[in-house]
Amino acid sequence: MNRKTFFAQFGIDIKNEKQLLTAFTHSSYANESHTTSYERLEFLGDAVLELITSEYFYLHTNLKEGDMTKTRASFVCETALATYAKEIGLDQFILVGHGQEGRINDTIIADVFESVLGAIYLEQGYEVAKKYCNQIILPYIKKDYHFLKDYKSLLQELVQTEKESVIYEVISESGPPHDKTFVVQVKIEGIVYGTGEGKSKKEAEQKAAWDAYQKRAR
Repeated sequence: MNRKTFFAQFGIDIKNEKQLLTAFTHSSYANESHTTSYERLEFLGDAVLELITSEYFYLHTNLKEGDMTKTRASFVCETALATYAKEIGLDQFILVGHGQEGRINDTIIADVFESVLGAIYLEQGYEVAKKYCNQIILPYIKKDYHFLKDYKSLLQELVQTEKESVIYEVISESGPPHDKTFVVQVKIEGIVYGTGEGKSKKEAEQKAAWDAYQKRAR
């Protein structure tokens, strides 16, 4: 199955194959092949995804604004997007450079989910993009699947009885301004217990907290 025929299962007939190829092209491959990466399409897809999910929660729930924001965040976080992409097999088409081979992580896979959505939106329009998203994401929403948990609070509760201090530090930032990746370490009484990576500082902190929580809870 190639990239074009893959989307037939969603009732989508992609005509602009060059744009679709771009949606799967990581910057490492783009640099080696002197072509265009998916970064601009990812930027667009991120906005389209936010609108689609925001519209769904507005029309189909009675949640207050703050609760809609938190709920939406769970279903559009990096972990969620990578899960969707891997479930439908989107990750098999990603193009990376030689140095990145065997190292296609959830960050890249989540980015491609958004870039592909951006490509679908540009060619097919909003309604087709929404139908595509709903086929993939709604089953998780209806199951009330929890992609994000407040691991920072769980970790704080775990160490609270010992009155130990928990500190989060950003140890690196990479990527362009609109598409940064953060790496955070969490320290308990000065000792590094966990590390996390995410598209925002908050997401990286949650992943670092989960890493630390697993170690402290054993």
